[in-house]
Amino acid sequence: MKASTKAYGVIDVDERQKIVFPAGLFGFEALKDYILLDADRQPFYWLQSMDVEQAAFILVNPFLFRPDYELDINDEDMRAIGISSPEKALVFSIVTIPPDGSPMTANLQGPLIINRELRIGKQAILTDARWKTRHDIMEEMAAAKKAPC
Repeated sequence: MKASTKAYGVIDVDERQKIVFPAGLFGFEALKDYILLDADRQPFYWLQSMDVEQAAFILVNPFLFRPDYELDINDEDMRAIGISSPEKALVFSIVTIPPDGSPMTANLQGPLIINRELRIGKQAILTDARWKTRHDIMEEMAAAKKAPC
C-alpha cells in the first residue's frame, strides 16, 4: 500500500507495518491509524499517521539508554490491546529533537506499548516519579555505560 510520509514522501509500505491505536495518542486522539517505519538513523523509528502526513513521531526503544526502565502498567490496559505477557509487547518512547540545538529527549512517562502480533497499540501514562516527559537520551546513555554491571 502507498503512504504519504513526513520523512520520505510517498512510499510503498507493507500492511504488516500498520499499527492501530484505538484511543489515539495523547493530543492526537482522532488519529488512530499509523505505520511503523525504520528511520535512516538507527536506533530510531518513525511512527507515521496514515491520516495526516505531518503527524509523525520519532521513536526509540527506552531500554537502550535506560536499562533500569520499568513499566508499571495495569493489567486491564494490557488486556485491552491483547498483551498477556511481556514478550508480546514492543515498547517505544517518543523523541523530541528541539530545533534550537538543545538536547534530544525521550518521553519515559508516556510510553507507547504495541502488541507485536495484533499490531494494536496504546499510550500509557506511568505514575513512577522517576519517569519524566523529557529525558536527555545522550546523557543517560553515557551514564548507563558508566554504571557498574
